[in-house]
Amino acid sequence: MTVTLADVAARAQVSPATVSRVLNGNYPVATSTRERVLRAVDELDYVLNGPASSLAAATSDLVGILVNDIADPFFGIMASAIQAEIGGTGGGRAGGERLAVVCNTGGSPERELTYLTLLQRQRAAAVLLTGGAVEDAPHAAAVAAKLRKLAEAGTRVVLCGRPQAEDTGAVALTFDNRGGARRLTEHLLGLGHRRLGYIAGPEERTTTRHRLEGHREALAAAGVEEDPRWTVYGRYDRRSGYEATLELLRRDPGLTGIVAANDSVALGACAALRESGLRIPEDVSAAGFDDLPFSIDAVPALTTVRLPLAEAGARAGRIAMGREEPPPGGIATVRGELMVRGSSGAPRG
Repeated sequence: MTVTLADVAARAQVSPATVSRVLNGNYPVATSTRERVLRAVDELDYVLNGPASSLAAATSDLVGILVNDIADPFFGIMASAIQAEIGGTGGGRAGGERLAVVCNTGGSPERELTYLTLLQRQRAAAVLLTGGAVEDAPHAAAVAAKLRKLAEAGTRVVLCGRPQAEDTGAVALTFDNRGGARRLTEHLLGLGHRRLGYIAGPEERTTTRHRLEGHREALAAAGVEEDPRWTVYGRYDRRSGYEATLELLRRDPGLTGIVAANDSVALGACAALRESGLRIPEDVSAAGFDDLPFSIDAVPALTTVRLPLAEAGARAGRIAMGREEPPPGGIATVRGELMVRGSSGAPRG
C-alpha cells in the first residue's frame, strides 16, 4: 500500500502543509516539529516525489554509488569505472546522460541506510553498493528491506564486491576473497613459512571474515596449528598495518612472514619491519591483497592478490544501465590472481 503525505502528517500529528515544508525545506519549521516529521517519514518509509521530470516516470536520471571511503584506491577505482559506464548516448548533452552521485559512508552503517533512503526518495535509476557488508543482523535486515523497496520501484540494484543479499532483487558481483586469501597463504607455506602473522581488517566486515577464513583454511590444510597471538584486527589503512606489525613482533619475534588484509595495510607492515631492523623478504616476508596501483612500485614490490576492480566496476555499471545482461541467477563470482613479487621469499634457516 502506497504511503501518502497525509499518512505522514497523521503519524507526526501535524498538517500536510507542515510535512511539505519540512521535506521541501522552503519554510522555517520548529526543530522539534521537523524531527517529528522526519521520524514519521522514516517509520512509514515514505518516498518523496523527486524532481518534476521524474514524476511521470518510474525513475530519475540519478545513479547512486555507495563507497566506504572514496580516498581508498580500492573504492575509488570501482567508483570511477562505474561512472564511466553509466553515461547515456547523448554525446555529452544532458538529455542522454546520467548523474552519478558518490555516497561516502565512512564505514557507518547508519549513513549507509540514510543514503539508501535518500536515493529511494529521489527515485534513482540505479544504486550500486561496493565493498564488503557489515555483519550485523538488524542492519543486514534493514539494508535488505531498503534494497527490496528500491527494486520494487524500478531501481536497478547492483552489488559490486559485496555478498549477495537474498530475496532483494539485487544483482551481485562477489569477490572470491576466501579463495584468494587461501592461495596467497598457500604460496607462503610452499616457500617454507610456518610462523605467519596475520593483520585482519575490522571484525564486523564480511571481507575481513572471508579473507581470514581463507588464510586459516590454508594453514589447516598444511597441518600448521595457528597460534592465537598471530592474528591482530585493525582498520584497512597503512597506520593500522604499522601498529599491528609492531604488536605481532612483540607477541612473537620469531615470525617469518606477515600477511596483511590489503595492500595499504601491507605498506604499513613493511614500514614497521624496516624500522625494526628487519629486511624484506630476507628476514620477514610480507604480502597484501587487492593489487592496488602502488603495490608494484613498493620496495620490494608486494606479493599480493590482484582483484580486477576496474573490470568488475565497469561490468556492474553496464548491468545497472541495462547494457549487459545480469549473470545467471543474479550472481557471479569474481576471482583474484596471485601476483608473486619481491616481498615474499623463503624463511631463513
